[in-house]
Amino acid sequence: MRIYLVRHGETMWNREGRNQGGLDSPLTRAGVEQAQRVGRALRDYIGDPASCHMAVSPLGRCRQTAALICEETGFDYGNCRFDAALREVTWGDWDGLTAAEIETQFPGALTALRANKWDYVPPDGESYAMAHARIADWLAALSDRKPLIVVSHGGVGRILRGAYAGLDPQELMVLEQPQDAFYLLEDGEIAKIDAGD
Repeated sequence: MRIYLVRHGETMWNREGRNQGGLDSPLTRAGVEQAQRVGRALRDYIGDPASCHMAVSPLGRCRQTAALICEETGFDYGNCRFDAALREVTWGDWDGLTAAEIETQFPGALTALRANKWDYVPPDGESYAMAHARIADWLAALSDRKPLIVVSHGGVGRILRGAYAGLDPQELMVLEQPQDAFYLLEDGEIAKIDAGD
């Protein structure tokens, strides 16, 4: 199966340095332009949009990004499949907070997170290990052979690429999370495709 993996465009909270997790904020103007450029680049790869499926995180920033990609590619937004398995790793009580706010409200918690980012579970949140199990199950369950456009998040994009490539946690956690490119996953290989200008 061929997978085109896209991260949502820049949001207001990305710009402000806030953890989004299970919460949401709208795309910035730059984020809208990123999504449009990714859509144009995807159009050159997918050809006939009816030849693909699209799976999208149900969070608003991904829905907005997917709608912009649909406008550029001609894919019918009504045919998008909104899949809760693709939602971002949630920081629980930390969702919506900056690092400074987390440190003020939860003294020492960020130090504990940095010591074991893979297994650390924020209050009422989810560890990367927990999210990895969710994404690995989702990936293993894919059966349709049509190319699939996936619109998701930075953390989930790292996890999905890591699960696909069989990376260990240390390798996975340092993968980049671009908003102006997409990844092509095919035949066990992963290629980064820059969206250009």
